[in-house]
Amino acid sequence: MDISGKIIAVLPEQGGTSKSGNEWKKQEYVLETQEQYPKKICFQIFGADKITQAAIQMGEELTVHFDIDSREYQGRWFTNINAWKVERTAGNAYANQENTAQGRAASASAAPDFPPPDEKDDLPF
Repeated sequence: MDISGKIIAVLPEQGGTSKSGNEWKKQEYVLETQEQYPKKICFQIFGADKITQAAIQMGEELTVHFDIDSREYQGRWFTNINAWKVERTAGNAYANQENTAQGRAASASAAPDFPPPDEKDDLPF
């Protein structure tokens, strides 16, 4: 599954040591969809290397690919939204390309003034 939106919150990184003695880290983020009625989704990335690789910043527009997992603990059910892939939205890349193209068009339209043609042109054709 995947969903796109803007990161509106970066929650503090959490970590600990498992029963087997291995360290673990996870970080949660809140994404808000860009729909008529926006939804807020809290998802997590598990693993220090994956957190670093994703490098999610506040205000970024992303597409998040995730799995939903529920588990029971002492008669209660808990659901996690685990991200396994994060992509910067193509809209951001398109906007950056569009701004660059507009900058080139503006610089092209502001071409340097050339002097009027000289009546004594020394070219033979």
